Amino acid sequence: MNTPVEFSPVSLFNDNGRASLLLVCEHASNYIPAQFEDLQLADEVLNSHAALDVGALQLAENLSHKLDAPLISTRVSRLVYDCNRAPGAGGAIPEKSEVFEIPGNQNLTEAESRARYESYYLPFETAVSERLTRYSESPLFITVHSFTPIYHGESREVDIGIVCDQDSRLGERMVELAAELTTHCVRLNEPYGPGEGVTHTLNFHAVSNGLLNVMIEVKNDLLLSSENQQNMAVTLAALISRSAADFGYTIPSGKQHAANI
Repeated sequence: MNTPVEFSPVSLFNDNGRASLLLVCEHASNYIPAQFEDLQLADEVLNSHAALDVGALQLAENLSHKLDAPLISTRVSRLVYDCNRAPGAGGAIPEKSEVFEIPGNQNLTEAESRARYESYYLPFETAVSERLTRYSESPLFITVHSFTPIYHGESREVDIGIVCDQDSRLGERMVELAAELTTHCVRLNEPYGPGEGVTHTLNFHAVSNGLLNVMIEVKNDLLLSSENQQNMAVTLAALISRSAADFGYTIPSGKQHAANI
């Protein structure tokens, strides 16, 4: 009889990547474990930006290949637990996401909320913390996200957002270099900024450890095909590599061999 493989809520991709850089993708999956009965949501919601950052995982994996950097990603939807929110924050287990009510997240007991924190957030936090201890020098720390072109009925002009909080050194340099490396509209702290509570992972793992860091947000209509994801990865890899060089890091921007998964 085959023994069932235990499910892990966290994935470590290209663990042997040699770059002094850790990539993180907190909203990589729309998977909802069976016990939550899809949180009583329709397929429309489960396949939307409310449940995951569309194209973000594929972009992050392409970046992992090109930059030869390890990537840690979540394997459970942010609707179950948003690992980029501080424990106890209102959005960690959202009762509403954008225009969608989340019935399966409403009226949870303290024990139910605690169980989700222990099952999904703690393994993610532990995986990131442990991977950071394995670098011989302080690595760059970059999280990868996507966003919707239209939010609450309003179109967003920005194509690539470079988001930072208390340490903006790397983010500001990336925005400066973007003008010569891409025709996409690249802006600092758009379409989100620290005020929206989106920098928890950066602050908890990078700022607290003095690591240069940014969050990259890409408009998801630029990530709808494999070709688009690869093209965006080429652009971002060059931007990351060039910016990192200004701080004394050597990050390869064209790694082509298969990652060790």
